[in-house]
Amino acid sequence: MIVEIWDFIIFNENIRNIGLSIALFLLFLLFRKLFAKYVFTLLMKIGNKTPGGVLSSAFLSFKKPVEWFFTVIGIYIAIHYFPYIDHTNPLFLDMIRVSIIVLITWGLYGLASESSAFFERLNGKYSIKIDEILIPFFSRALRFIILAISFSIIAQEFGYEISGFVAGLGLGGLAISLAAQDALANLFGGIVIITEKPFTIGDWILTPSVEGTVEDISFRSTKVRTFADAVVVVPNATLAKEPITNWSEMGKRQITFNLHVAHVTPVDKLRKTVKRIEEYVTKHDAVHPETIFVKFNEFQENGFIVYFYFFTKTTNWGEYLGVREEINFKILEILNEEEVELALYSRKLYVEQDTEERGFASEA
Repeated sequence: MIVEIWDFIIFNENIRNIGLSIALFLLFLLFRKLFAKYVFTLLMKIGNKTPGGVLSSAFLSFKKPVEWFFTVIGIYIAIHYFPYIDHTNPLFLDMIRVSIIVLITWGLYGLASESSAFFERLNGKYSIKIDEILIPFFSRALRFIILAISFSIIAQEFGYEISGFVAGLGLGGLAISLAAQDALANLFGGIVIITEKPFTIGDWILTPSVEGTVEDISFRSTKVRTFADAVVVVPNATLAKEPITNWSEMGKRQITFNLHVAHVTPVDKLRKTVKRIEEYVTKHDAVHPETIFVKFNEFQENGFIVYFYFFTKTTNWGEYLGVREEINFKILEILNEEEVELALYSRKLYVEQDTEERGFASEA
């Protein structure tokens, strides 16, 4: 019985072809594993030695597509020997070609996604300077172009005329434009932001809509991380119409306040105190020397007003607060040394009595 079954398998051509087909498919699966384990590792070692890591990024982007390429080729060759499927069927051949196109698109799309890191490395290593706003736009534009070309090629593989599709878009352009007014406004807003460059990624901005650090700029919107650590997505059309304060463009940081000194302070002490404080602020290493005002400025109900107006050299928030604290402590020391008191918000009330009332009160 066993011999008869064996003879049937050996001499039956269909069974032999099925076995050969399965064996070939498993062989290509083995090739896939060998590529992932040995060949790709060798390629990554070579790619890491290239300047800028361009080859390593390319190899990483095409790793998965190449692995699936072995699977697609294995299916194609296995079907060639499989007796119950016609390997010359046009639909089957179209599917194989489309699969290869999709794999190539997959690799190129991944490579385009890595282009942002590539441009950033160029900025840091060479004299080529690309604005950080443009880098994500370049990456997204490349991915869009790759997908559009891939879509047109796949459509042509199935016999669709791209020219007719484009003509149809032209006829429906008015309806599309009316439906996409907001999207187009945001797109043009993004173009305005890129060309005028009121801010870039990483800048601290203030607008009527949001205040925070710019994290990302896309075709439609800009992502801003607020100081509460929340992300606010603002449409580009909104940002393009609003006044934008870019705090990151500060060359120095302002300090201004009023110091209230008590009315009982003698003039000589007040003059000496103001002069000492002004000399200290002027000689301070962290204070910008261009504009410094420490002046006895005005009289008020609760005391004399000493006006302070100057700038720190640093724009960093933490360093700025440190400089301000140091100056405040020194001002307190000078006030204590000169025995000058700060004014308290108080009010004195004087009451006058009528003469007849005073006399009546004394007789009583």
